[in-house]
Amino acid sequence: HVQLVESGGGSVQPGGSLRLSCGASGHTYSSYSMAWFRQAPGKEREGVAYLTINGGTDYTYAVAGRFTISKDNAKDTLYLQMNNLKPEDTAMYYCATAQGYIDPWFPRANYNYWGQGTQVTVS
Repeated sequence: HVQLVESGGGSVQPGGSLRLSCGASGHTYSSYSMAWFRQAPGKEREGVAYLTINGGTDYTYAVAGRFTISKDNAKDTLYLQMNNLKPEDTAMYYCATAQGYIDPWFPRANYNYWGQGTQVTVS
């Protein structure tokens, strides 16, 4: 059974940085793709960043150049480094995973497993 637990959220001023973590158990990164999503109040959950089983990455346009997705296989942990944060980045952030390649990567329906979320507030 796959379990995901996010941490690292908080409050930060515009221009600041945060690093989110997602601890995973019950699966191996070598066969699962991973992604970060976010959901602001009153909005749909949207894909933010994607990491393929081979280490390839993709980002939504709004965060490209500011956010970096990465993983540490030894620690079974996925990260999202967020720099130059903006008020519009305020949302609950979730990590998600599914086996194999995910194409397209951004629909939430393509993921089987989700964490409980961690809140990021930029103001």
